[in-house]
Amino acid sequence: MKRILIVDDAAFVRVVLRKTLEKIGYEVVGEAEDGESALEKYKELRPDCVTLDIVMPVMDGMEILQELLVIDPQVKVIMISAMGNDHHIKEAMKNGAAHFVVKPVKEELLAEALLKTIGL
Repeated sequence: MKRILIVDDAAFVRVVLRKTLEKIGYEVVGEAEDGESALEKYKELRPDCVTLDIVMPVMDGMEILQELLVIDPQVKVIMISAMGNDHHIKEAMKNGAAHFVVKPVKEELLAEALLKTIGL
């Protein structure tokens, strides 16, 4: 079973993502509410994929993405954000994200992004 780390500052979003991910066949190995804990948990858990919000306090998702790529140039990241305009999507993809899913997350779009990124 593929292992996922959820990074989002909103607890309710983490709960919804966990339920959705588990429903579609993935194991959630950890959650982080900020950049610092996201980086620590990534180093500790080495998940197959990270779901990453853009708008968060202290470090935004783009900064976290860059730090994750330093830790592991092969990291697989799916950005999940309500900031789904073309600029943010292009910036995320240019900076190394594998996919971008707009909030509110639709189960089928998340499943498709994960399947393309890491398989099932």
